[in-house]
Amino acid sequence: MEDMILYNRLQFAFTITFHYLFPQLTMGLSLMIVYFKWRFLRTQIVAYNDAAKFWMKIFALNFAMGVVTGIPMEFQFGTNWAKFSELTGGIIGQTLAMEGMFSFFLESSFLGMFIFGEKLMGQKMHFLAGFMVFLGSWASGYLILATHSWMQHPVGYEVLENGKFVLKNFSALFSNPWLLPSYLHNQAGSLITSAFFVSAVGAFYVLSNSHKEYGKLFLKTGVVFGLSASIVVAFPTGDLLAKNVVKYQPVTFAAMEGIFETEHGGSEIILIGQPDMENKKLDNKIAVPNVLSFLTHQRWDATIKGLNEFDEAIHPTNVPGLYYAYHIMAGLGTIFIGIMAVAAFLLWRNKLYQTNWVLWILMFMIPFPYIANTAGWYTAELGRQPWLVYNLMRMVDGVSPTVSSGNTLFTLLGFVGLYILLGLLFLMLVLKIIRKGPEAPLALK
Repeated sequence: MEDMILYNRLQFAFTITFHYLFPQLTMGLSLMIVYFKWRFLRTQIVAYNDAAKFWMKIFALNFAMGVVTGIPMEFQFGTNWAKFSELTGGIIGQTLAMEGMFSFFLESSFLGMFIFGEKLMGQKMHFLAGFMVFLGSWASGYLILATHSWMQHPVGYEVLENGKFVLKNFSALFSNPWLLPSYLHNQAGSLITSAFFVSAVGAFYVLSNSHKEYGKLFLKTGVVFGLSASIVVAFPTGDLLAKNVVKYQPVTFAAMEGIFETEHGGSEIILIGQPDMENKKLDNKIAVPNVLSFLTHQRWDATIKGLNEFDEAIHPTNVPGLYYAYHIMAGLGTIFIGIMAVAAFLLWRNKLYQTNWVLWILMFMIPFPYIANTAGWYTAELGRQPWLVYNLMRMVDGVSPTVSSGNTLFTLLGFVGLYILLGLLFLMLVLKIIRKGPEAPLALK
């Protein structure tokens, strides 16, 4: 049973990690494409329109990869996690069906119109098509996060005698206090990925002296969006989400922060440290006294419970993994603010395009927002363990009893091989689009 649970978790973790590499770019990029198209309508500068069409090519490729890698995850609910689907399908099926029927079809339908219908529709309708793509992609994220939020903080449900969960209050799904902070934090993280991607391509064009005017446009847009999103992801969205964890999952918060023993009179915030699970302490820690208490309760002397206050049976399954995932996310988020602040200052001083060391940093930062977003999702998922539905259904109660560990391991290896090939193909196509550049070599005026 333990092997079966482990392989099921590994398979879903791998497939969802690979899948989310694509939506996190498309959601943020859709907003930036709408911005480029709006700027074209306002200024009639053709380069803005070319920028919108250029980035929509990369958006479409990401969207296709997201669809291809998302379908297997849906099937895993019925294969690897059949018991979970059977018992909670009356609730999570609502939001997942809405995401597929409304958001996905809205996004995919208008994506085709935006790519192929500019001359037929005219510029204003073309902008509307782009806006509907943005609306569909962000609505999709909202409905997925509504599902996830219910698993983190279940509301509006009733449990029948047969153990099945049914929805007692439909509106409770969307008024869940966990949902809005999670959604805004997730979307800001997506915008960070997109902004760094756009900035990196712009930096590449400027450094290589190819499509240089478009490179300047991409840099300016990416830095402005990137600085704004990097701040928002920390405050207020990250702050609100952390306070939700303190309120609804205090044992998770203690593990995230590496608090093993309750500290009365104020809790320190850990900057660096390594969890020692045998001795229940942090090694080599660097901490700032009382700051964590102030951030979570606005009082320097507030007490935050440590893991010692909770039954070990409800401790997160992988405390070190949770601790490191959270600190990687938070650490990279702080670095993003610093980099984008420096870039924005140089942009304001009209020196960004000549400051090569900053351009090189922006160009090589592409993978790190992906790492930060992945670490953020790992924080949420590892923090909920050992529960599938927090405090209501454990992991062991949701797996499929008829799928052997051997079958799961075999298909996991198949997914790894297939996704490596898909990933390489995707990178080749994206690099080809970037090398070709925007359609027309027009200078910005």
